[in-house]
Amino acid sequence: MSETSEQVDREGEFVSFGQKLVSSEGFRTLFREGMCLVEETAAYLDGEGREESRKLACVSALAYATESMRLTTRLMQIASWLLIQRAANEGEMNEDQAKQEKGKVKLTTGRSTISAETFGSLPERLRELVERTERLQGRVLMLESQINGRGDEVRANPIESQLALLRTAFAAGA
Repeated sequence: MSETSEQVDREGEFVSFGQKLVSSEGFRTLFREGMCLVEETAAYLDGEGREESRKLACVSALAYATESMRLTTRLMQIASWLLIQRAANEGEMNEDQAKQEKGKVKLTTGRSTISAETFGSLPERLRELVERTERLQGRVLMLESQINGRGDEVRANPIESQLALLRTAFAAGA
């Protein structure tokens, strides 16, 4: 593990930053945010989103269907990961069981394959939910990589990797 994803505890043992984070209030906030986003998305897709999709042109309607399926899948993956991690935090499963269960959850960094123009033709609320979910997924992926000791290797968000480089450069100069 790298020094940036670890810290030394009082006994001189290395402690994973990710492991500390998942047992913190930060994780509980992430969990609540994730579950609220699942509920918010379901309500939108079952209500207002359904009405909005009926008004779309053929190409946009197909893109809406595709993006809503991707959105739902991504949220279910995130929710599964969060529920497994919470169960591990609360002692309902041990670390090995949690790791095995998380292995079944396919958190991917895949972004939309539709053109920016077509994505722009989708209802604003759907676009916003897609973007929020992608950001949340990036945070979950980063946390998972930190738990596994790969905090510096995996960066779901390319901008985050550039920001990390800047932080490192300015920290080295201090």
